Amino acid sequence: MSHVANVMISVEPDDRPSAEELSQWLQTSAPRQGFGPGAVGWVGSLNEITGSDTRWGGGKYPECSVYAGALNHADLAGLVAHVERIVWKHPEFVQLFVMGQEQVYFRVWMFHGAKLRQVLPEGREEEVWPND
Repeated sequence: MSHVANVMISVEPDDRPSAEELSQWLQTSAPRQGFGPGAVGWVGSLNEITGSDTRWGGGKYPECSVYAGALNHADLAGLVAHVERIVWKHPEFVQLFVMGQEQVYFRVWMFHGAKLRQVLPEGREEEVWPND
């Protein structure tokens, strides 16, 4: 059974190599949810969705650097912790967007000093569907 998480990361262009390093880690060494303690390996990858060959609405090319992927069985707390450990040239511009399997909106994480902090509230689903 799948457990899919939608993940996007927006970075300053100088940090593209760090975003690609994150994608490589997701393909080889990421902690895997539901496979027992210490299980690591492939959970997916991130692809740049803002390159010069990308078409969005509006007739212009995006002027940002965003990577996205649909990860399977990713330990999301482990993902956040790993993003925090990566050496970023401009951590103040990193935005991590995470939407877990049973979630209906992205949680957004940004650096505050050396720590990633969630900047959008948790639990909006419970406000809408309190007894589900």
